[in-house]
Amino acid sequence: MNIVVVGCGKIGTTILASLVSEGHDVVALDSDPAVVSEIVNIYDVMGVCGNGADMESLEEAQAERAEMFIAVTGSDELNMLSCFMAKKMGAKHTVARIRNPEYNDKGLAFMRQQLDLSLSINPDLMAARELLNILKLPSAVKIETFSQGSFEIIELWLKNSVLDGKRISEIRDKYKTKFLICAVRRGEQVFIPDGNFELKNGDKIGLTASPAEMQKFLRSVGVLQKQARNVMILGGSRTAYYLAKMLGSIGNSVKIIEKDPAVCSELCEALPKTVIIQGDGAQQELLLEEGIRTVDAFVALTGMDEENILISIFAALQNVPKVISKINRDELFSMAEKLGLDCLISPKKIISDVMVRYARALQNSLGSNVETLYKLMGDRAEALEFNVKADPKLTGIPLKELRLKSNILIAGIIRDRKTVIPVGEDMILPGDRVIVLSAGQRLNDLSDILK
Repeated sequence: MNIVVVGCGKIGTTILASLVSEGHDVVALDSDPAVVSEIVNIYDVMGVCGNGADMESLEEAQAERAEMFIAVTGSDELNMLSCFMAKKMGAKHTVARIRNPEYNDKGLAFMRQQLDLSLSINPDLMAARELLNILKLPSAVKIETFSQGSFEIIELWLKNSVLDGKRISEIRDKYKTKFLICAVRRGEQVFIPDGNFELKNGDKIGLTASPAEMQKFLRSVGVLQKQARNVMILGGSRTAYYLAKMLGSIGNSVKIIEKDPAVCSELCEALPKTVIIQGDGAQQELLLEEGIRTVDAFVALTGMDEENILISIFAALQNVPKVISKINRDELFSMAEKLGLDCLISPKKIISDVMVRYARALQNSLGSNVETLYKLMGDRAEALEFNVKADPKLTGIPLKELRLKSNILIAGIIRDRKTVIPVGEDMILPGDRVIVLSAGQRLNDLSDILK
């Protein structure tokens, strides 16, 4: 597809890199010539230096030919205007990053309608939702949901686990719950395991189940942690605002530590149920004084990856049950894991997944479309949800008779809002939602799972 990306900051560059790796023809448009030059040198894209709301710049970027036009500059208003102009010029689908909380749901819906926006994205809000899911189930380091929450995939590390040395077939026989171990990361390798695969401490495993069955299994193996009720957040970012608002709405106790007095003042006004502390979270004495040793969870959300990592390590040393760090730089992810931080989130990666999913769905509007897509196991595997349409090669055939490509696993079937953990006799039917795990294979349509 022809795709234009306006704004090549952290978010824009990550989206651009993902779309290029998917084989799309991408044009990068940014107002900074140094940024454009760097992008063109690193990625196989065409670069245009200019303003995203300038007609000549949009014409040079060939916005009128764009099947997908994405505006992710630092200005919400510029993004909306840029998308509006591109749509009028002939762009088929437009996506704008809109971050300001003042654009509430009702106002946002009105603007999307008036501007004919295909999609609006808010990295901070999406990151906050992911954080909330983890704080509700702290045993996991990553949680992804499908079909409006009726099916989950979680990742967790095996540490001093009762599953160490056990084959997957043994585990399924012993624990009478409906779950599936669908992926295993060991070192830098990712496996789609069969029943003979033996788990080891230090593995990161992917589990699929309905939420109720997931809780039952985690309780059975002794790793179920209580929901985090008392949360300390470092940094008064937009993500912190959204997360504190969500936590407050379900009755949780939240404390935000922020050193900028102006930001503290805004947060005090916007979050009356949240305790706002003005101070430098890098000062250990302040964290101890504010009760870091008594909280259920510590979430580092400053704009500095290095600060988030270091203070999260301090929080872990204080035996905080759940420590989460926001990290945007790819090179710091593996470093943070090696330092013992196992729960990391990246807003730019969340948005990148959304854009890849959207592009794949647009590419294949006639087949069994990609409804949801998540990157798992450090981006080494994908979990995709497909809305199934009639296909004589796939539907109505027992799964054991399907000839699947290597490193492909059918992880779940959702039928009439009920979750099925499939076995060989199960069949895919038209109207089902099917969750597929893939390692090393790019899937645009459900039929791509077949040899």
